[in-house]
Amino acid sequence: MSAIDSIQNRDIVIVGQQPWDVEIGSNCKNLALEFSKHNRVLYVNSPLDRITLYKQKHDAKVQKRIDVINGKTNGLVTLQDNLWNLYPDKMIESINWVRGNFVYDVLNKINNKRFAASISKAIKQLGFKDVILFNDNDMFRSFYLKELLQPDVSIYYSRDYMLYVDYWKRHGERIEPLIIAKSDLCVANSTYLASYCGKYNKNSFYVGQGCDLEMFTNQTGLPVPDDLSGISKPIIGYVGALQSIRLDIDLLAHIATTKPEWSIVLVGPEDNEFQASNLHDIPNIHFLGAKPGDMLPAYINAFNVCLNPQKVNQVTIGNYPRKIDEYLAMGKPTVATRTEAMSVFEEHTYLCDTKEDYVNAIQKGLDEDSPEKQQERVAFASTHTWENNVKAIYKAIITVKAGN
Repeated sequence: MSAIDSIQNRDIVIVGQQPWDVEIGSNCKNLALEFSKHNRVLYVNSPLDRITLYKQKHDAKVQKRIDVINGKTNGLVTLQDNLWNLYPDKMIESINWVRGNFVYDVLNKINNKRFAASISKAIKQLGFKDVILFNDNDMFRSFYLKELLQPDVSIYYSRDYMLYVDYWKRHGERIEPLIIAKSDLCVANSTYLASYCGKYNKNSFYVGQGCDLEMFTNQTGLPVPDDLSGISKPIIGYVGALQSIRLDIDLLAHIATTKPEWSIVLVGPEDNEFQASNLHDIPNIHFLGAKPGDMLPAYINAFNVCLNPQKVNQVTIGNYPRKIDEYLAMGKPTVATRTEAMSVFEEHTYLCDTKEDYVNAIQKGLDEDSPEKQQERVAFASTHTWENNVKAIYKAIITVKAGN
């Protein structure tokens, strides 16, 4: 990374939705690790709130936070060189149920002050100066942190359209545009979200998405999983959670019934709607259930064409589809629903607007596949690294600072 597009020897404070001890993968944890290669980074867990305390007080993670709040253990933990994790030593109140804007804002400012006090204590302990505040979609608990912490740069990171979910929508429709507007800059992992942020802040940038693709890249000669060995080819496959809010059940039924000679293979856990759907009655659709993460490359490798049969709605339209990178990293022809977020993949995938488009695109993917196209897909996916993602964030910061 050249000095021109790099930020080094700075102090970065990260706040966001996911604590460090979350089990699922987290964009922001990957970004923190990449930031810490050349900067000092404090990754702040979300503070314990009262409802979580009441509902999950016997959970080991909640007990850890209670011990920090009660002064029984140190909340500042060294993770590795240049990277610390903070368990806040203050609890905040659960206020999302409050209806009136004035009362909500008063209570939210109290919560923010408690949160900021914990962060300030850690900043002082670490000797951080002129911090870069990086806010991962935390629009409520971190709304006043720019004023309270006085960072050198405040960044709002948009990676999901949160307002589709009722919890976030209640106050978020008013709050999120305000925090976007007052941040020094906004960065987003999809073009759709960058445009959304751009409505409220001219300093809004699309910075792409990093992915961990090592386990998917250059994987050849993988054994065919036992539960795939008896399924006839061509195999048109999907890997991931089968959620009706995201995936089009009717579309899958249309593909399978239009082309009974194709085998439609779905790998992943099903929600209630998928479990109750008529897809289970269609003979060339095969549900294989959830699989361990390290087995997924073997399933993708056995597919002739990969699918991402999304619905177009507020949940999907702006989200960066990391699944597509995994498919492409294995060189697979990939057919997906056209959304604004998918525009960056247009030259390397088959994008569809209708059910008929899907059938035609899958056939095209089967007919046109070649070693040359496979290598092009792999090369494209390999550009979506965390290093390149962070480089784009640094470039956005440098651009904004230079313009001030």
